[in-house]
Amino acid sequence: MSERRLLTLIIALVLALVALLFLWRPQGPAERTHQVLTLAAPPQGGDFTLQGARGPVSLHDLRGRLVLLYFGYTLCPDICPTTLIDLRHALDRLTPDERRQVQVVFVSLDPARDPPDKLAEYVAWFDPAFIGVTADEATVAEVARRYGVAWRMVSDASGAGYLIDHSATVYVVDAEGRLVDTLPHGLSPEHIAARLRQHLPRPANPAPPAR
Repeated sequence: MSERRLLTLIIALVLALVALLFLWRPQGPAERTHQVLTLAAPPQGGDFTLQGARGPVSLHDLRGRLVLLYFGYTLCPDICPTTLIDLRHALDRLTPDERRQVQVVFVSLDPARDPPDKLAEYVAWFDPAFIGVTADEATVAEVARRYGVAWRMVSDASGAGYLIDHSATVYVVDAEGRLVDTLPHGLSPEHIAARLRQHLPRPANPAPPAR
């Protein structure tokens, strides 16, 4: 084979490979079935006790702090990681004193695959201070109902068995345990931080202004 024909063949193969890379798009789980759902009902909020890696976690145990409550699951391919990353970046925009007044709680809608130890390991990837909790299906469903969470299981051919389409609202619970705000999916970390500052606990006796 002449050098010219060999060069032509190589060029043709390279062009074919480039075309294949542009035209062939493998479908991941999110492309097939994963969807962000709207809330099933207006959230009412309320206290709860769920199980964390270190034992029961109750909302009333977190009084005095601003709690950011989010419902999802560890095998979520896109919505949950994106939201947790945004929350971490939002907290990074707070001062250290402000940051200490905020607690993120991740509630798994998938207790069959998300035991407390796994949840603790998962949320630690985003921030070691985040708390992961769950419970039996009936308890999780009741807590989710109070917060208007929508979710549904959908089949998945990638090997995970099933995915869970779910709403992606972050619930803001103030230092007194009251649901005071909801943050929609996709809100930027800057806007999240600004919203959190509106609800941070105020000092009981603020220092007088400097003269």
